[in-house]
This record gives sequence, structure tokens and C-alpha cells, in this order.
Amino acid sequence: SGTDEATVLVPPVKMTLEQALEFIDDDELVEVTPTSVRIRKRHLTENDRKRAMRGAKED
Repeated sequence: SGTDEATVLVPPVKMTLEQALEFIDDDELVEVTPTSVRIRKRHLTENDRKRAMRGAKED
């Protein structure tokens, strides 16, 4: 049979809105709710990201 692999997860970094805005790249957004500040990709699926990159190269 197989062996179990232990996956180590890095705990999330708590950031203020200002820190998150300084941290993001051009392909990311800052999502703000009353209880949290999140950084996420502008295009959520890998397929959408590839399509956006192809579109940017054609311009």
C-alpha cells in the first residue's frame, strides 16, 4: 500500500488593508469584508489566467 505524506501548511499572514495594497501584484485583487482582508487572483481559474496572459501579449 501507500504511505501518508504530511503536508505542511503555512499559517495565513494577518495584514492591514494598507499592507495588502502594497503587497499585491498587477494580477491580484484585495477583497475587503467587515471581518477580513484577503488577497486573491484577478482570474481565479488557471484557464482564465492563461487566456488573460495571451490577450495581454496580443495588445
